[in-house]
Amino acid sequence: MKSLIFDAGPIISLATNNLLWILEPLRKDFRGNFYITEPVKRELVDKPLETKKFKFEAIQVEKLIEEGILEVAGNGFVDKNALKFLDMANEIFKAYGDYYMKIVHFAEMSVIAAALELNADAIVIDEKTTRLLIENPKIIVEILRKTLHTPISINESNLKEFNSIVNGIKAIRSVELVTIAYEHGMLDRYVTQIPDSRKNLLESVLWGVKLNGCAVSKEEIEQILETETK
Repeated sequence: MKSLIFDAGPIISLATNNLLWILEPLRKDFRGNFYITEPVKRELVDKPLETKKFKFEAIQVEKLIEEGILEVAGNGFVDKNALKFLDMANEIFKAYGDYYMKIVHFAEMSVIAAALELNADAIVIDEKTTRLLIENPKIIVEILRKTLHTPISINESNLKEFNSIVNGIKAIRSVELVTIAYEHGMLDRYVTQIPDSRKNLLESVLWGVKLNGCAVSKEEIEQILETETK
């Protein structure tokens, strides 16, 4: 069975843009399963339910879980390996001689562990560092150098082992999800009579997910707009 494993970020981005509802038709078109892990569920539902500010968003996600649109994947393999991957990834880059930097979190690593366990088609993650760690970790070195203004050393053994683990995992973002939703006509309910309505609609949702945490550049958004609305 085809599957996607979601990190918390894309779900939050969709929720804050009133777009959580697109997950149901996207899942139907995908003809597979959408999963979150137990640590991701804690970030999306359990902890926010204890607050006032994000309780409504948590209730909406819980509803998707109860309806089976999002399924929770969690077992000993996921928890054990998420912790292993967390320790490994957070001891790849070093600054100031002997200070290893914590660049990823447990929930993100649980997504990777679940993807391996379920042989998922892709993970859905907006967080830039984790995605770069999978796709092009050398870029992280340059980012850290510029941010910290200090040389960065690499634990080549950990990097090589982590790369061998995540090799083949595909990562997509909420910006790709909303673009697919646009392509499939799922957002047509928002088309208005204002000039360039469809372009304005797509631009609004692309910027909406960017401003709510999706790591997508202005240039990427412009390229998507040019491709989708020409």
